[in-house]
Amino acid sequence: MRILLLANPDSGGGTNTRSIGAALTGHGATVVDDEAAAERVVVCGGDGTVGLGAELATRLEVPLGVIPAGTANDFARALHLPKALDAAVRLAATGTRTRRLELGRLDEQPFVNVASIGLAPAAARRAAPLKRVLGPLAYPAGALIAGLLEQPIECSVTAGGREVFHGRAWQVIVACTGAFGGGAEIDAADPSDGRLDLLVVPDTRRLGLARHALAMRRGTLVEAPGVVHARDDALTLQVPSPTAFNVDGEVVKASATVQVGIDARSFALVTGR
Repeated sequence: MRILLLANPDSGGGTNTRSIGAALTGHGATVVDDEAAAERVVVCGGDGTVGLGAELATRLEVPLGVIPAGTANDFARALHLPKALDAAVRLAATGTRTRRLELGRLDEQPFVNVASIGLAPAAARRAAPLKRVLGPLAYPAGALIAGLLEQPIECSVTAGGREVFHGRAWQVIVACTGAFGGGAEIDAADPSDGRLDLLVVPDTRRLGLARHALAMRRGTLVEAPGVVHARDDALTLQVPSPTAFNVDGEVVKASATVQVGIDARSFALVTGR
């Protein structure tokens, strides 16, 4: 198996590219630098790196293997990939079963889990300095601080040619797998259905945010009173410019009009199930 390795040495879990390459070689793989020679792309890093690897695997038309090495590893959790390094390397190098998944795009930025505005990017920003001390717990800690200090954002969202929301919102979430924030999830999201799941948490009393946070941890935010839910393969968001988006854990600045789309059945993930 000829593998093109995409590793992020700055990921939350820490990545030693040379040792990962040696481990893959130990399972019979050959690590190559030439894209044309690759039979598989293997990503070792956090969720932001997984999105880039998925885009590369799509372009090369080869399967994608994932070795989780980020702080939260929400993608691996959502797809039931091994957490242990040895098991993840073995699966990435030797696995034969694959599952076709969608790739989301916020303008040109690829994502596999969630892109969101409002409390999520604020929480990510506030969690960043806490990661080295708290690890995955930095995300709920950052969310708590954001919920206490941030303000709702003015926005409108169009899906399928019709406006589904206009007003002030605490959070707008666009989901593929629906996993984010080191343990939060959107159970309604299906990364194989070729549609994005949109959820909007409208501006309500700040005290209600605790209930919504609990619903996200349980995966039941879709069922929470007042939450707007829609499905489509293309969305348009109107937001203040510039607005910070949390895209698979990476904070990205976007302009006033944002297009969010999806490439259905875009890449083949190597999976143990």
